[in-house]
Amino acid sequence: MSAGGDEDRQSVLDSFGEAVNMSAGELEKWLGTDSARQVGQKEGGGESAGHASGRRIVDLLRTKKADLGDDDLAHMRKVTGYVHRHLAQRPEGDTSDTRWRYSLMNWGHDPEK
Repeated sequence: MSAGGDEDRQSVLDSFGEAVNMSAGELEKWLGTDSARQVGQKEGGGESAGHASGRRIVDLLRTKKADLGDDDLAHMRKVTGYVHRHLAQRPEGDTSDTRWRYSLMNWGHDPEK
């Protein structure tokens, strides 16, 4: 891997670390709640994309950085992009009990932290 590749990899890891502010344990516990399962676009009536992503994020958080592959880094980029886009759409008022917050939490970001 070139030095530029290492730099890009580090920037993906840094951005992901900033976007995902929940620990693997916190996220795993959240994903087990009804609120987590009720938000997001369901694909064919099953699990939402965000909920599935949350399960993958738990795995990524528990994986040694050296063991992360290209698919992992691609998902980390996707998570970072989603969190940034969603944060920009913050609704007015108290967001503590909203679908907006719950959706972000499925992607590993609690805006109240």
